[in-house]
Amino acid sequence: MPDTRTHRGPDPRDADAFALEALPSLRAAVADLSWLQGRGYAPVSALKLVGDRWSLTERQRLAVRRCACGDDARTNRLAREVHADHMRGARLEIDGFNVLTTVEVALGGAVVLVGRDGGYRDLASVHGTYRKVEETAPALRLIGATLATLGVAHARWLFDSPVSNSGRLKTILRSLAEEQGWDWSVELVFNPDPVLSSSTEIIATADSVILDRCERWFNLARRVVETLVPEAWTIDLGKSV
Repeated sequence: MPDTRTHRGPDPRDADAFALEALPSLRAAVADLSWLQGRGYAPVSALKLVGDRWSLTERQRLAVRRCACGDDARTNRLAREVHADHMRGARLEIDGFNVLTTVEVALGGAVVLVGRDGGYRDLASVHGTYRKVEETAPALRLIGATLATLGVAHARWLFDSPVSNSGRLKTILRSLAEEQGWDWSVELVFNPDPVLSSSTEIIATADSVILDRCERWFNLARRVVETLVPEAWTIDLGKSV
């Protein structure tokens, strides 16, 4: 069936999956999975073990997986995080779909998860197709306003070229940047992960694979949501239990 969504809104299952009474179990599951990850357990089997122990739904298991990380990984990520007061004059490389969808989700009223490393993550998925929604343009404007306030000198956006509609999104970003006078470049690459992981510039992403490999990163989605979308539905699953 064609994707006819016009909003990046909440999944109807999430009111129950992330209700107040479900949070202690979810946080305990994140702690358990993080412990197993830190000791080299296989990701799939570790998630099944934890999910079964806490009787988690598939949606909850996805949330736990996205928020967990071992202690060493967490320490290393936080040590390489660049804070906002060091962003003036910086050149930033942005994991396009990763950052954009999280801000869209925040604007759409869907759940935004806070992981153990402080990263803001969503449960939306871009499986080969990106669909522009009503939150897309406002999200881009909020991101742009944030970069301007931080004094970022140049933003290089990277999007996955195999994802359909990425070309249209590139046109939207270029037009918006020209309209606002923002120094942006937009590139479509087959797989942004290795490009971002090996870059010497500051990276904006919450992708765990990139965070474990990049030299420096900035928590851009979190900065945008905290400062400009205060009404967002954020749930911190990285809290200690």
